[in-house]
Amino acid sequence: MLSVHSCGCCRVFAARAIQFQTTPSLFFSTPNYKSRVGTARRVAASSGFAGDSGSDLRQETIADTRTNYAGVRLEETVDNGIRSGKLRLDSWISSRISGISRARVQSSIRAGLVQVNGRVVDKVSFNVKAGDEISCTISELQTLRAVPENIPLDIVYEDEHVLVINKPAHMVVHPAPGNTSGTLVNGILHHCNLPNVEYSKEEALSNTEDSDDEFNSFYTNASSCEGLSSRPAVASIRPGIVHRLDKGTSGLLVVAKDEHSHMKLSEQFKLRTIKRVYVSLTAGLPTPVAGRVEVPVGRDPNNRLRMTAVAGPLNPRKSRHAASRYKVIEILARGGCALVEWKLETGRTHQIRAHAKYLGVPLLGDEVYGATRSMVLSLLRPRTPSGLHSKIVQMVSRIDRPCLHALTLGFKHPHTGQEVHFSCEPPADFDEILNQLRKISNEGAFFTKHSIS
Repeated sequence: MLSVHSCGCCRVFAARAIQFQTTPSLFFSTPNYKSRVGTARRVAASSGFAGDSGSDLRQETIADTRTNYAGVRLEETVDNGIRSGKLRLDSWISSRISGISRARVQSSIRAGLVQVNGRVVDKVSFNVKAGDEISCTISELQTLRAVPENIPLDIVYEDEHVLVINKPAHMVVHPAPGNTSGTLVNGILHHCNLPNVEYSKEEALSNTEDSDDEFNSFYTNASSCEGLSSRPAVASIRPGIVHRLDKGTSGLLVVAKDEHSHMKLSEQFKLRTIKRVYVSLTAGLPTPVAGRVEVPVGRDPNNRLRMTAVAGPLNPRKSRHAASRYKVIEILARGGCALVEWKLETGRTHQIRAHAKYLGVPLLGDEVYGATRSMVLSLLRPRTPSGLHSKIVQMVSRIDRPCLHALTLGFKHPHTGQEVHFSCEPPADFDEILNQLRKISNEGAFFTKHSIS
């Protein structure tokens, strides 16, 4: 286990005895339990002409990222001022409709709703050029359904109002295209005896692609949950995914069980008063060994699966302020790796992963951010005797996710106002890699000592 903790696998801390109220929950009907177990706004883009600048495009800005873009039409000529080289059709359309996700545009292209010079083009990577006349209609939303599934949940704490869950690595938090079952949401629905949840693919795509890792909730139609809400003005309710962890990240996550708790917890995330500590294994040793990274994080224009941290004036316009504090807890493999603690001041998507790459020390197992097997081996081999190289290769080949764990979580309880803190040690796979790196360090020192003598 991590040497920085002497506790067991999980612990619950509080300044005094926790005595939560047992008032009825708005959304869930579960016993008190503690366990270790808008209307669319049309965007009418004016027709452009060769030579028009992009800034001349009269286009209505949509601030709400959940706006239904169904039926929005774009008719425009590709500007003569575009840079030479390849320009993808999906990328160009995304840049012309404010706030829309590229995934939504790609769905419309594949549906045959886009024409280039009067001909239907259903290839999202089709290259456009200056003078091409583009006609696009955004497709209707398609719904996803989350159904209750009997998935074992590692529940650190539960009462009438909140759930604190130790999410395992490889579990997706909420359904999305390609991951409609086996998610944390599916398990929560079963655990709390809730019915199916239906929501749009656009909501799922915004949560997985273009939004913060905070303030995200899955929505359910109020009419599908009898007794949950009778207010006619309420079109949907939020059963409480307040923040999320990446699929490959393990550790602590809080779930709100009623509207009041959701609101209060969301406020704490917004005010940055939630206490979150992560630990990671990095490929390389950060320099300096402790510090603060304040570099904006935004979508990588060359790879939609990852974010990028770019400092200075070249920072993309859609990047958002991001700040992380880090500290090396232990130097491993003679400087080839490190055990690093992270404290988040903001909560951007992939923030730690992007900031680690910015520091030149991507997380072990995080090939998306540069920690390929060849890169890791190039760091470890020169630092270890040749007799240990086979062990290194075996260890690296077994790493199947970014080595990142949400270690501690602290917040003010939304109903009692009491500060509560939870801690959970990293899972077995993380601990095994850590121990092997320590063993490599020790054996390497042993080999070096005896080779000198």
